[in-house]
Amino acid sequence: MKIAFAGLGVMGAPMARHLKTAGHDVTGYNRSPAKAVAWAEANGGKSAATVAEAAAGVELFVLCVGNDDDVRAVVTEALPHLAEGAVVVDHTTTSARVAREMAELAAQSGRFFIDAPVSGGQAGAENGQLSVMAGGDPEALARVETAVMAYSKAIQHMGPSGAGQLTKMVNQIAIAGVVQGLAEAIHFAKTAGLDTDAVYQAVSKGAAQSWQMDNRWKTAAEGKFDFGFAVDWMRKDLGLVLDEARANGATVSLTALVDQYYADVQKLGGRRWDTSSLKARLTP
Repeated sequence: MKIAFAGLGVMGAPMARHLKTAGHDVTGYNRSPAKAVAWAEANGGKSAATVAEAAAGVELFVLCVGNDDDVRAVVTEALPHLAEGAVVVDHTTTSARVAREMAELAAQSGRFFIDAPVSGGQAGAENGQLSVMAGGDPEALARVETAVMAYSKAIQHMGPSGAGQLTKMVNQIAIAGVVQGLAEAIHFAKTAGLDTDAVYQAVSKGAAQSWQMDNRWKTAAEGKFDFGFAVDWMRKDLGLVLDEARANGATVSLTALVDQYYADVQKLGGRRWDTSSLKARLTP
């Protein structure tokens, strides 16, 4: 397929690389043009200086940018230049509201917009093992599914526009609670004078086991927090959850509390620490 990829950061750059490796004709765009040029040189792709240039005649326009406003700006600029019937796949984590807004805008121009946030972090992007939760037209998603699978291990269609973003919110709610539990468990073990490595061996084979425990117990216990998804990004995502909960009436009291704990981590200088840094609030 003829594809453009906008947003060549720690997630987007490897995702675009997987598309190129899969044999697609890929043009990269980034707000910092030098990053797009560097990506193209490293991966044998092409670069574009503007969104309009990147979008010209493409069948699939993929983006992974920062927030709602970034998505609005990029998609609005791209739509008039895309091939008729083209599909926009947005991997940015945003509000469900902006997903619905962009889907309506795309439909007005004879194109399709799929909100498709991902889970798996930087490692998942690098290894082509992301989980994609998608909202929007199922037939449009089916047309581009093979391409999206170049960097994914699973794609789940969740329903109409916005449903992908709502599902990502569920994902972040679950992670927030688990990571806080992990932080308190490590804190308790240390306070009780236990060997945290031995504790991990004892509890990780039973009902307490989780991805977070298997991948972050040891590093968090050692006070190392440079392993992925940053606190600033998590707070952005939890802010989306809290906004949506206020609108739909859901009770997310634990999520609201953990969000404030992450604010404490930011005050400690941990804006770029990974999410397991909730442990940094606690001593020892």
